[in-house]
Amino acid sequence: MISRTKFEIDEPTILRLFAQAGISGVLSAKPLGDGEFNAVYLVHAEAKDYVLKIAPRADAPVMAYERNMMQSEVFWYEQMRTKTGIRVPEVYFADFSRERLPVPYFIMEYLPGETLNKATLSPGERAQTKAMLPAMAAQLHAIHSETFGYVQGESYLNWYDAIHAFVGQVLADCARKKQCSRRGERLLLQIERHRALLSAVESSMVNFDIWPANSIVQREDGAIRLCWIDPERSFRGDRMLDFVCFAFHQPITAKTDVLAAYNAAAIVPVALTREEEVRFAIGQGYLALIMETEKYYRYSIINFGWWRNVFACRLLYHAAFAALEV
Repeated sequence: MISRTKFEIDEPTILRLFAQAGISGVLSAKPLGDGEFNAVYLVHAEAKDYVLKIAPRADAPVMAYERNMMQSEVFWYEQMRTKTGIRVPEVYFADFSRERLPVPYFIMEYLPGETLNKATLSPGERAQTKAMLPAMAAQLHAIHSETFGYVQGESYLNWYDAIHAFVGQVLADCARKKQCSRRGERLLLQIERHRALLSAVESSMVNFDIWPANSIVQREDGAIRLCWIDPERSFRGDRMLDFVCFAFHQPITAKTDVLAAYNAAAIVPVALTREEEVRFAIGQGYLALIMETEKYYRYSIINFGWWRNVFACRLLYHAAFAALEV
């Protein structure tokens, strides 16, 4: 997909970066995946395969929360590897100095398999993966913190302050493109209306990007397992926001299968209180605002990504306000 943010390099440069990282025997490299933000390459070497991930250029058109986001990805990989049982790639080398390249980059383990959105699965396996994902999310949510916010951004003492700032920053991103979001402003009013319940939320790791393309399906001894990649959009916040990836424009009450799988693995189950429904709806609104705004940064009106975001955020806003404005 066409994107305005990718910093792409040629194969000789890739070979040089690997040599400087102390990795020898590199044979070839090619672009990998369908990502729209970073440039990603699959690098074949004599001993094993690697992934090289390259951040956007410093002057690339990115939103505020996306600045220095690669450091966040490396941080959350380490958190998941050391604090959960979730399989994630090992990071072998990272350079954020901008000395070898004018942008940050890192080299990590290549996890063989198919992404969940492209994997050929039996009906039973498909049902199994649908139950595995919420259970994996429950492991993330057991990673707690005393503060809220993006690793690459400011820290806040409560979720109200954090999500209020998140939305305010995206509205400012929108304004920088000489656009305005009336629906985003409506969302901010709802956040202010629900200040008390948002201030009481516990801080957990939130992935906020649990889409099938970020899950790798592996087979071993006749069984399947899921591995996770691309946690760079994670933050410390309200766990209810991760359910947006499972329910999207539906009410959270409609996803009884997801909630059953999650609650079977969670230390603290989701009880589907009115407060949890409000928190989930705010997550829908926040994702809608991001998608509404990011099209100005990544695409032109003739790109598929532009219109995908237009329709997706319309669905998300509708669901969010249906739950919040009652």
